[in-house]
Amino acid sequence: MTPRDDLDGLDGLGALERYYDTAPRTGGARAEDFGPLTLFVQEGDGWPYYARPSLGDGSAPAASVADVARVRARQRELGVPEAFEWVAENTPSLRAAVEGAGLHVHAHPLMVLDLDEVRVPPHPEVRMLDADDPLLRAAVTVPMLAFAAPGTALGEAGPAELAAAAADPANGARRARAARRIGSGLCGMAAAVRGDVVLCSGQYVPVGSVAEVVGVGTLPAARRQGLAQGVTAALVADALARGVRTVFLSAGDEDVARMYGRIGFRRVGTALIAEPPQE
Repeated sequence: MTPRDDLDGLDGLGALERYYDTAPRTGGARAEDFGPLTLFVQEGDGWPYYARPSLGDGSAPAASVADVARVRARQRELGVPEAFEWVAENTPSLRAAVEGAGLHVHAHPLMVLDLDEVRVPPHPEVRMLDADDPLLRAAVTVPMLAFAAPGTALGEAGPAELAAAAADPANGARRARAARRIGSGLCGMAAAVRGDVVLCSGQYVPVGSVAEVVGVGTLPAARRQGLAQGVTAALVADALARGVRTVFLSAGDEDVARMYGRIGFRRVGTALIAEPPQE
């Protein structure tokens, strides 16, 4: 990996900690202090955030089951998801605490782009979207259908289901928020478009010289055509052109991680997400 990558060396995962602590603040969230844990609460419209280990020098006591329970109680009081996110290698003790508090933990490969190994050419059906792009509403809707049927296998949801979902007024609000964020430079969005139908979309969120690729999802009926690779490649190219030096992401599972590996990402750790178990 080239030395210019901000995640190279022993401080690599520390750079991710700084990103995870900063990104919610720039995204409109306030931070509530719970000692070893920080709860980020979105103010205004937008996606809800998470609780995570407080940024520090590592000398503070580890979070306990009681600490997690206090945060969960506050999340319930606010009516926000009882979600915790952290890097396993940075805070290994937190898993036992959140599981002891009754949460279920999901593990995801944490990957960073090797700048010497970017090897996916531009996809002819993929383009970056402007804030006023007429397909922006469909673009913010596609990942919702994709994540409702996770994995890489072909699924049933196609253009008809997308049109129906995009008509939901809630997706009009999501489109407006995305337009504001794109217009202000807080994110970049790319989409694979065939005809006038968005088949895949995703975003990257820059904070200084680091950016996370998020929300890349393909309409289930359009999977296995290389569209997610093309969207990710476009996001990477745009981020690097805007001065980003480190690009990272959390893959949904090992199959998805292998796809990102073909683009040039390599695994550097494990992202953990905790939430109440499904009933």
